[in-house]
Amino acid sequence: MSRRTSGRRSARRRTLIAGTAAALLPIVLTACGGSDSGSGSGSGSGSGKSGATAAGFPYTVDNCGVKTTYKAPPKRAVTMNQHVTEIMLELGLEKSLVGTAYLDDQVLPRYAEAYKSVPVIAKEYPSKEKLLAANPDFVYGGYASAFEAKDGRTRDELKKSGIDSRLNLEYCTEKRTGLDDVYREIEEVGRTFGVRDRAEKWIAASRATVAKTEAELKKTTSEPVPVFVYDSGDKTAFTVGGKGIGNELIARAGGRNVFADIPKSFGDATWEQVVARKPEVIVIYDYGATSLAQKKRRLLEDPALKDVPAIKNKKFAVLPLSDAVVGVRAPDAIAKLAPQLAR
Repeated sequence: MSRRTSGRRSARRRTLIAGTAAALLPIVLTACGGSDSGSGSGSGSGSGKSGATAAGFPYTVDNCGVKTTYKAPPKRAVTMNQHVTEIMLELGLEKSLVGTAYLDDQVLPRYAEAYKSVPVIAKEYPSKEKLLAANPDFVYGGYASAFEAKDGRTRDELKKSGIDSRLNLEYCTEKRTGLDDVYREIEEVGRTFGVRDRAEKWIAASRATVAKTEAELKKTTSEPVPVFVYDSGDKTAFTVGGKGIGNELIARAGGRNVFADIPKSFGDATWEQVVARKPEVIVIYDYGATSLAQKKRRLLEDPALKDVPAIKNKKFAVLPLSDAVVGVRAPDAIAKLAPQLAR
């Protein structure tokens, strides 16, 4: 059972194969200090531990139905789940982090030094006691499971302890999630921490990366390639549905998700359905205890799949799971995926 759909899954991801790095636009932000000049909205009785009013504050944001007014940037944040940790590091906010948890694979090389400066408070999710021991004023979760009720870490419980929180946008909407949500996530986190200018620079550079990839794709005249995403599973195939950002990444890279009709970010499909939908490319999410080679072998050696075009032609593409969530990797993931889907 996946923590992306019901709560928990063991930490399981690895690094992506190299290949199209030359096509990627580097997005490196200078980790400068000080507040940005953006203006906030609203007022109210929310958080903010500083008596002085910083530039751009007070700032009010409604995140997943939780409305918070920040009078100043949080100073002692804890991140839970890799993609939100990387958002903080991309924005140069490692000095605002007093803890992190649930690293699923290696952080991107450009974050390695900054990541080393942040205390790891738990390999996976910390207990409520361990979380509170870090004395945070802000907790940032990447998956809904970060705020699991049975573990006493709900956002309401944290608020009772004087701790504000944020949940990644992919897990607080019934609508489809896409790149616009990535940009909104970065923009809102940037404003929350008083680094709006950094966020805006990242968004502009990311839009340029996506535009460059789309321009290259327009040079081809082929129809979208039918794609099946294999995340995991044996009796059934755990795959990407039509709701999450993974579906949009496939479409923008020149593919067509054959399971876009599943009304979730991730869901189960039968192997009979995989055969019937005839994918020409299988995108394997590479992470965790089951290696890429093992996943390929499982697919290639299944006699029920022998007539699937992607199996017959051994046409596989690879992405780490951490590329296919609402985080800073998403724009570059399109550029990585596009050449792998090309006919």
